[in-house]
Amino acid sequence: MADVLIVIPARMAATRLPGKPLADVAGAPMIVHVLRRAQEARLGPVVVATDSRAIAAAVTQAGGRAVLTRDDHVSGSDRIFEALGEIDAQRRAKIVVNVQGDLPTLAPAAIAAALEPLADDAVDIATLAAEISVPAERNDPNVVKVVGTPVAPGRLRALYFTRATAPAGEGPLYHHIGLYAFRRAALERFVKLHPSPLERREKLEQLRALEAGMRIDVAIVDAVPLGVDTPEDLEKARAMLTKRS
Repeated sequence: MADVLIVIPARMAATRLPGKPLADVAGAPMIVHVLRRAQEARLGPVVVATDSRAIAAAVTQAGGRAVLTRDDHVSGSDRIFEALGEIDAQRRAKIVVNVQGDLPTLAPAAIAAALEPLADDAVDIATLAAEISVPAERNDPNVVKVVGTPVAPGRLRALYFTRATAPAGEGPLYHHIGLYAFRRAALERFVKLHPSPLERREKLEQLRALEAGMRIDVAIVDAVPLGVDTPEDLEKARAMLTKRS
């Protein structure tokens, strides 16, 4: 595989849980847990891209590297692209992995799994999903489903992402996990695209890439990491990571 750079976008102004990157989880800020999971994957350098000096200070204190970015980015992809110019002006990294900063229970092996579809030169972007095992998630609009066609064992080519229950009929449904591995050229193209009609309708940024004809493949993993969006999620993360430590 080509050189890999992992970037974790983080901001303080989350709507449902403001300041969550610095929320204490088992004795460390949440962003530090995500940093450690990414470092444990041992795929390449890990950098946090943030608009907050407080987040940057927490990362630096934990021995990590942080880059300050503008505070007006509308997406993590845009924040990562700005940081990339400072982190890797020599353009050594050929693959850029976007690890969301609110996944403190993310398994390092899952990050590695996201790179596997990029061994196929036809794939522009790779991401993750897990088969839905909780019946209530099948109809939950907060659970994004990926509709795809199998192209190899444990791998789908994404045809669509939706908040609806899809596809219809018998068979598994897949819970999308918002971690993306971009070829550098694909990231550069993606951030220059305007928001697309289906993206606006579903409120799913990855549809912009599909509507532009970019190929997204999905590696199937065993479990969905806990995404921390609410105070209730934060308490779950605290319980899980306190038990693990």
